[in-house]
Amino acid sequence: MHDGHGIALVSVRVGLVVWCHGDRYWWRTGWNPTRQRFTYTWHAATDPAGAARRVASRCADLRNRHPLSELVTEARSEVV
Repeated sequence: MHDGHGIALVSVRVGLVVWCHGDRYWWRTGWNPTRQRFTYTWHAATDPAGAARRVASRCADLRNRHPLSELVTEARSEVV
């Protein structure tokens, strides 16, 4: 977690960082090959439970599409 420059960042998973600035939570959702840049989505900070559900859904999507490598999985089990 990082808090600086008025923006709070939380690394949820490899490839999923959520930040809050002002009235919105933001996170990356994909890649736009035409524009050659990442795409993002946001959720109102006034509804943190709703944002958490959407972030959890994105995390599950990433887990299903891109499982963590054995090395990362082993490192995580040693920390817990």
